[in-house]
Amino acid sequence: MFNFRQAFTLTLPVLSGYIAIGIPFGLMVTQAHFPWWLAAVMSLFIYSGTGQYIAIAYFASGLASESTFLTFLLTLLGIEFFVSLRHSFYGISLLDKFKDTGRWKPLLIYELTDETFALFCSTETPAGVSKGAFYGTISLLNHSYWLLGTTLGAVAGQFVPEGYLEGVDFALTCLFAVLMINQIRQTKDWLPSVLGIASTLVAAALAYIPAGPDAAGNPAYILPHQNIILAGLVLGIAVIVLVRGFIQKEIKNFRAEGETK
Repeated sequence: MFNFRQAFTLTLPVLSGYIAIGIPFGLMVTQAHFPWWLAAVMSLFIYSGTGQYIAIAYFASGLASESTFLTFLLTLLGIEFFVSLRHSFYGISLLDKFKDTGRWKPLLIYELTDETFALFCSTETPAGVSKGAFYGTISLLNHSYWLLGTTLGAVAGQFVPEGYLEGVDFALTCLFAVLMINQIRQTKDWLPSVLGIASTLVAAALAYIPAGPDAAGNPAYILPHQNIILAGLVLGIAVIVLVRGFIQKEIKNFRAEGETK
């Protein structure tokens, strides 16, 4: 057994953050003219702030009508995969933490988010406490906060007059900007952010460079507009991997030269 109050106290910062970020998502669902309960369903089964924001924005963009369903679905899945790829690295770093968690382990894997990962890394299981139950309670509390925030936003959106919710979807842009700034402040490393911005600009530029008319005579571009995000993500990851690999190689060669002198 353990003290529930201890787990709740640890998650209070997540409560304030998830309510603040969840409400705009719920409002965004309403603004896109989806039923309010969709926010709760997505938060329960997807449970990914960035993933949910992207999905709603993508559904509301009208891109589904501009491409085949298969193309639309594969593009969306590709974007979600690369955006959420960081969670696989979270899981690898928590292999030791998740040992001996028993039947709680599948839940811990599913419930892993940026904020929950941060709590797991900075918190040790109290003596005499079940590791699985302790971490599981933290995970469930965090999930409930997100579910509460998004549902509150969606319900409140039912009573907001049409037109007052314009611009709510910009919360996704703000979220990514804040995450990027926080990452730079913590790591003091500008390179991933600079390469990511550059890759996005290149992808956006390709989507506006004419490539002649298509088979129907309509204007065509080197990169279809609906693939800007996916192309930017793939290009950014590829460039970062290549640059990091080159830098690591140069460092290794430099050290080897120093040892031979």
